[in-house]
Amino acid sequence: MSRQPIPDQSGAAGSQRSTGSVAELTVRVIILGVLLSVIMGAANVYLGLKVGMTVSASIPAAVVAMLILRGLFRNGTILEANQVQTAASAGESLAAGIIFTMPAIILIGVWESFDWLTTTLIAFSGGLLGILFMIPMRRIFVTGNDLQLKYPEGVACAAVLKAGDKNEEADSGQARAVIGGAVMGLTFKLLVSFVGLLKGSLATAGALGSRIFYFGGDVSPALIAVGYIVRLNIAVLIFIGGALGWLVGIPLLEATAGQLADPLEGAFDLWSTQIRYVGVGAMVIGGIDSIFKVRHGLKQAVAGIRRRRVATGEDPGEDISSRAIAFWSVVATLVVAFVYYQFTRNIAITVVTTIAMVTMSFFFTAVASYIVGLVGNSNSPVSGMTITAVLFTGALLLVFGFSGVNGMVATLGVAAIVCCAACTSGDVCNDLKTGHLVGASPRKQQIMQIAGVAAAALVMAPVLQLLHANTPGGIGGKELAAPQASLFASLARGFFGDGQLPWNMVAWGAGLGLIILLIDQLLRRRGTVFRAHLMPIAVGMYLPFELATPILAGGLLAFFFTRGDSEELAERKLRRGVLFASGAIAGESLMGIGLAFVASLGISRLTLPLGELLPTVLTFIAVFVILLLFFSAIRKGAVGK
Repeated sequence: MSRQPIPDQSGAAGSQRSTGSVAELTVRVIILGVLLSVIMGAANVYLGLKVGMTVSASIPAAVVAMLILRGLFRNGTILEANQVQTAASAGESLAAGIIFTMPAIILIGVWESFDWLTTTLIAFSGGLLGILFMIPMRRIFVTGNDLQLKYPEGVACAAVLKAGDKNEEADSGQARAVIGGAVMGLTFKLLVSFVGLLKGSLATAGALGSRIFYFGGDVSPALIAVGYIVRLNIAVLIFIGGALGWLVGIPLLEATAGQLADPLEGAFDLWSTQIRYVGVGAMVIGGIDSIFKVRHGLKQAVAGIRRRRVATGEDPGEDISSRAIAFWSVVATLVVAFVYYQFTRNIAITVVTTIAMVTMSFFFTAVASYIVGLVGNSNSPVSGMTITAVLFTGALLLVFGFSGVNGMVATLGVAAIVCCAACTSGDVCNDLKTGHLVGASPRKQQIMQIAGVAAAALVMAPVLQLLHANTPGGIGGKELAAPQASLFASLARGFFGDGQLPWNMVAWGAGLGLIILLIDQLLRRRGTVFRAHLMPIAVGMYLPFELATPILAGGLLAFFFTRGDSEELAERKLRRGVLFASGAIAGESLMGIGLAFVASLGISRLTLPLGELLPTVLTFIAVFVILLLFFSAIRKGAVGK
C-alpha cells in the first residue's frame, strides 16, 4: 500500500473539509451503511470463528457503496460512500471483538446458548466505549504530525474512493471484482455444504506403530482469499505453526489403540486434547510480547494526549461534544456494570471488574489507535491486548480472593469489553484518517460509527447461536475452531476452574514461543524481509491443519505475481485481487450462515449418489478453477482494467 498522504487538489496532504454543499450524511447513506454493517459483521463472525482472523471491510464496502450510489441513484458522492464504509467497517470490527471472547462463555459451560440481551449489551457497550474514548485522541493520532503515523489501510481506502469518484469505469471494474468473488465464494460453499458435489477438504492419515501421520487441506475460496490478503510472510507463518503441530507434534505423541483404529479421527483427537494447548502457551507469550513491543509508541501516544496539541485550523466542534462523550461513556459503563452483576450477583466483583474494564479499555484504545496508524488495522495485536486483559483481571480477582464460576465469567466479561473497545477504536481511527483525506466531517463519521456498532450488535448473538447450533461440533469444534475464544476459555479455567488442563503442553508452547521470539530477533537484526512473528505461528498450531494449506496457497499466489516489483507497483497489481478476495470471503461466509439457517429449519443437505471418486475428482478440478479465477482477477488489476 502507498504510505504517502494522498494530495488534494491544492497539493497539500489531506483534503478540505466538506462545506455542506456536497451530500454526506443522507437517509440512503444511513440505510445502506447499517445494512452493510450487519452483512460485514455477520460474514466476519463466520470467518473469525473458522480461521481466527477477520479482514478489513473498509475497501470492499467503499466499492460497493460507490456502485450502488452511482449506479442505482446516479448521483452518489465520495463523501456518502465514505460514510457507508465507515458504518460497514464498524460491523466488521465489532465482530472481531465479540467472537474472540463471548464464545468462551459457551466453552466453559456457563451458557448452553448465546443470551441475546447480554451479548448485545456487551457488544454495543464495548463498541461504544471504544468510539467515545478514541474521539478526544483524534487530533493526536489522525490530524497531528507529532507521531508521523502512515495509516496504510486508511490511505489505501481513500485512494479507492478517489479513484472511483474520478473514473466511473474504474469504479465499475472494482465493483465487478467484489461481486465476482462473492459469486464464486457462495457457489462453492453451496456445492460443498448443501449439494455435496464437492468435498470441503481432502485429508489422509496413517498409523506407523503407535504414531499417527497426517496431511490434508481445505478446499475453500475464502481461505485462499485470506492468504492472499495477509500475503506470503503471514501465510507461511500460519503454515509453519500448523506443520509444527500436525506434522511434527502429533507423530511425537503416542496414540491409544482407539486413536490408531481410525488414524484420521485419532489425529484430530490428539490435536484437540493435546497439541492445541501448545498453541495456547505460544499465544500467551505472543500476547505479552505484543504489548511489550508497543510500549515506545504508547509512551509517545500518552505524551501527545497530555499535551493535547490541536492541529492548526481545526474547530473543536468538528467532533461529538465532550459533554455527550462524558454522558454516554457513563451510561455505557453503568450498562456494563449491570451485566457484570447479572453474571456474578456479587457487588464486590462488579465494582472491581468495572474499574478494571474502564481502565484497560482506555489504555488499549490508545494502544490500538497508535498501532493502526503505524501498521494498519489488520495488523493490530488485539489478541495480545485481550490476553493481557485476561491475565491482569484474573490475577486481580485472585488477589481479592474470588474464584470459581464467578471468577471465570467476570474475567471473560472484562476481556469482552476490552476487546470490543480495542477493535472499534482502531477502526474509528483508521476511518477518520480516510475521512480526513477525502474531506469528510469527523462528527458525522463518528455518528455513523455508532450507528454501525448499534446495528451489528443486534445480530451478533443470533448469528453466533445459529452457527453454534447448526454446525457439526458447534463453536470450538473442527469446523469452527474459534482459536482466540478457546484460548481465553482455557485461561479462565486455568485461573478459576478445576485446573485440569494439559499444563505440560502449555509449558512446551510457552518455551517454543520464546525460541520463536529469539529467531525473530535474529532475523530483524539481519534486516531480512521475512520475519518470524509469533502470533500467526501460534494461531496456526491452534487451528486444524486443513486451514493452513489453502492460506499458504493464497499467500504464494500473491507473491509470485508481484515478485521483483516495487511495493507501490505490487499494491497496484494486487488491489483488484484484494477486492475479489474480499468478495470471496463475504460470499462463502454469508452462504455458510444461510445454510446454518436452512439447517435450523430442518432442511437437510442433498444426498446425491455420487460415490467417493467423482466428488474427489471434481474437487481437484474446482481447486484449479478457483486459482484460475484469482489469477484472472489479479491480471485484470495489473493491466488497469
